[in-house]
Amino acid sequence: MTDPDVIDALEARLTDLLGPRGVSRDQRVRERASVDGARMSPVISELLPLGVADLVALPADAEQIAAAVTAAVELGVPVTPRGKGTGNYGQAIPHEGGLVLDVSRARAVVAVEDGAITAEAGATMLALEQAAWATGQELWMYPSTMNSSIGGFIAGGSGGTGTIAHGSNHMGFVLELDVVTADGGGLRHVSGEEAQHFVHNYGTAGIIARATVRLEPLVEWRAFYASFPEFGGALAVIREIGRLDPLPRLVSADTVEVSAALPDDPAIPAGRASLRAILAPEAIAAATALVEGAGGRVEEVREGRQVGAQLSVLSYNHPIEWLMRTRPGHYFHLEVGGDALVERIDEVHAAVADGLLHIEAGHTVPIGMLAGAYTGPEDVAAAIARLGEIGVGVHNPHQWNVDFELARTVRTAAITDPRGLLNPGKLNPDYAGPTKGSIR
Repeated sequence: MTDPDVIDALEARLTDLLGPRGVSRDQRVRERASVDGARMSPVISELLPLGVADLVALPADAEQIAAAVTAAVELGVPVTPRGKGTGNYGQAIPHEGGLVLDVSRARAVVAVEDGAITAEAGATMLALEQAAWATGQELWMYPSTMNSSIGGFIAGGSGGTGTIAHGSNHMGFVLELDVVTADGGGLRHVSGEEAQHFVHNYGTAGIIARATVRLEPLVEWRAFYASFPEFGGALAVIREIGRLDPLPRLVSADTVEVSAALPDDPAIPAGRASLRAILAPEAIAAATALVEGAGGRVEEVREGRQVGAQLSVLSYNHPIEWLMRTRPGHYFHLEVGGDALVERIDEVHAAVADGLLHIEAGHTVPIGMLAGAYTGPEDVAAAIARLGEIGVGVHNPHQWNVDFELARTVRTAAITDPRGLLNPGKLNPDYAGPTKGSIR
């Protein structure tokens, strides 16, 4: 907890800068602003609460974001940025108290141009996609949670719908950023390679206030639903469907058990393994032939611009979240990747007790989320080791430390945040991560 007198002084400054509605010291507001989706991780859940804000700022635009951060830094108060709070691993929890900077009110879409869209950090991905549609364009990539903020996705996410064509990081997606740093520089405009220094590092080197990201021409995608008697049928075709021309926007598949945990939908029938894809219209016939050739059946093909977003929420970690709801406290999960997910599925499942895989067609190899029974943190380490032995790449999501371009972020933050006030606790230079098979 920060010195109450300092918090008093910051509250007064922020009230002048943002107005009385732009700052709160109310306990319920502070508590709500100090949690994210970390309860998805049983490892992190055992450690909660990790921290509670002393004060919450709610700036209404990028300039107010910069002013609020500058005021906090001048008083030596830690600042933890927060978008929509949809992250799952504690990146938005204020470990050292201080100020939580909730950017959800800074949600203006500033400009839509040919090939690019600019928005403030709190704008949702869905708002950006809809604004792009109006100009005959669409987002180059978006996360499975479409109500995530653009600032949060860039600072915390790593891939999503569009990954098959473009890869799972933000190179190419992020064109320009306005960031605020803790070195007294105020709002700073960066582009190209320099902008990448502020991607996927949870705001530890600089807090994103405004972003320009890539658009591509609009495709009238179809939502393609298929099912198989067994998961092996879906595995037999997922890589081929992921390589269709034009490339799909998304291809996901689930075991019979995970499929049963998904929201009720006639296109996801009980007792069968589900495969779902966002396909270009001209790829439907080829996908249908692949499904039927592997003993499956096409359940439905849906049209309309919203169907892709509806299908996206059943991808990446979401199916495993639905599975976890069926047995609270029973499962943990790992992010996994590699052809072994298809070719050695029995061994993959056997690597964890009660193993169940959600799989995606990735940019180069399949990726997915593997669920297993959880009894303690040792389960995670043991599973990573066993999966590495059979050629599965693993990323351990049960920690909040920056683990993408860590050395680069440490070097950048040494300049942009010399006192370590930006999202402290999330940038440990000694973090090694898993020793084998990283998928990043």
